[in-house]
Amino acid sequence: MNGEFIIAVHVLAYLANHLQRNISSEELSKSACTNPARIRKVMSELRQAGLVETRSGSEGGYLLKVPQEKITLLQVLRAVGAQVVKPGWRIDHPYKACLISTGMGAVMDDLAASLDEACCVKLQQITISDISAQLFKKKVS
Repeated sequence: MNGEFIIAVHVLAYLANHLQRNISSEELSKSACTNPARIRKVMSELRQAGLVETRSGSEGGYLLKVPQEKITLLQVLRAVGAQVVKPGWRIDHPYKACLISTGMGAVMDDLAASLDEACCVKLQQITISDISAQLFKKKVS
């Protein structure tokens, strides 16, 4: 997962809990502790994925286009172009006489792909509504 994914989940949960009004990128940036330009980039990706909509004007801002119960974390992950597990380190010049040196990259890439797929199955089961419930449950406790 990358920072954009975390920001996207954050702002979607924020929007889900402020349904009564449009939320500006400035307000979202304060909540997510990042700058408005980064928020606008993430929101553009979420808009392109059909998860949020924008309104212009003095009362403009962002709002959910899809109910929070229907937005999965997998949709969010794909909207921002992230992976949970990325293929890692590669040997630039493997020792050709060593089977381990020449084969390790492919084996680790397959493992990363398998782990990423398993994580995506889990992310498909979690919604923004679930995240909101966890956040507010912790706050009340």
